[in-house]
Amino acid sequence: MPLYQIAALFQLGMGLVAFVCYGRDKALARRHKWRIPEKTLLLLGFCGGSIGALAGMLLFRHKTKHWYFWLVGLAGLLWQTGLTGYLFLHGQGII
Repeated sequence: MPLYQIAALFQLGMGLVAFVCYGRDKALARRHKWRIPEKTLLLLGFCGGSIGALAGMLLFRHKTKHWYFWLVGLAGLLWQTGLTGYLFLHGQGII
């Protein structure tokens, strides 16, 4: 399996985990229960799950007023897309 496919599958898996965590945290917030730490949510978004984190923010309307969640999510999306694109082009012999 080419590296770009492994990277894409990793990002898909991390995105799913991030999405579920954002939904879970929103549900916990509504019930005034113990929450998932912000740094955990940010780390999930930056370290591979940016698509899921951003989708969770929008769908659950959770953490959308915190600018640093947008910044970290978009920065993660940028580097994750860039890495996957680089691996794809490198694997095709273009780079």
